Amino acid sequence: MSLIRLQKFLSAAGFCSRRRGEDFIRRGRVTVNGEKVTQLGSKVDPSADRIAVDGTAILWKPVAVYIALNKPEGYVTSCDHPGEKTVVDLVAVDQRVYPIGRLDKDSTGLILLTNDGRLHHRLSHPSFDHEKEYEVTVTKPIPVHALHKLAAGLPLMGTRTRPAGVRKLSDRRFRIVLKEGRNRQIRRMVRKVGNRVVKLKRIRVASILLGQLEKGRWRYLSETEVKSLHELIKD
Repeated sequence: MSLIRLQKFLSAAGFCSRRRGEDFIRRGRVTVNGEKVTQLGSKVDPSADRIAVDGTAILWKPVAVYIALNKPEGYVTSCDHPGEKTVVDLVAVDQRVYPIGRLDKDSTGLILLTNDGRLHHRLSHPSFDHEKEYEVTVTKPIPVHALHKLAAGLPLMGTRTRPAGVRKLSDRRFRIVLKEGRNRQIRRMVRKVGNRVVKLKRIRVASILLGQLEKGRWRYLSETEVKSLHELIKD
């Protein structure tokens, strides 16, 4: 496992806040493998080192974190992408979190992030059929027959898109609900019916709504929201 700062370990393990952990370290109350550590820059290996505060061992049980973010344009949905701004850059938490699924760089809207590996897998994998809802703005009025084609499914990248829920909002705006997520799928589908996407915003993932969350801001999911996701993925 990679090394992390000692105060981050104390916070991610659920023992205390990072600031409180820094205070414990300064006061000489923290030991690593039996040795007192007072240097704030000290790093530890959570899988190998023995960390204690006042002689009490701190076990590495990272607190599960569940976050909703409204992704702005210009950010990539990745943890590490050299030369690019990533969605993880926008989230200031002690735990290492990972984005669930993807939104392309030019799109905005709801991204979920978590350190819960099982939830991440079950919500990311297309075989589990979780819905994602988008609000789409196109360059020119989109006729009803084109919306019907989007809903019925289109040939795309050697196969056919699955049926989707489509609802017209105005001449150039509609909502679409997908249970799959191929690379730039909605943009490619719209081009198939002779139009072009100018704005694409995801407003829902499974049971979680974007709501009034401002672009570039994030929040923790509520207990009710987390429970709804776990209900959704239970075997």
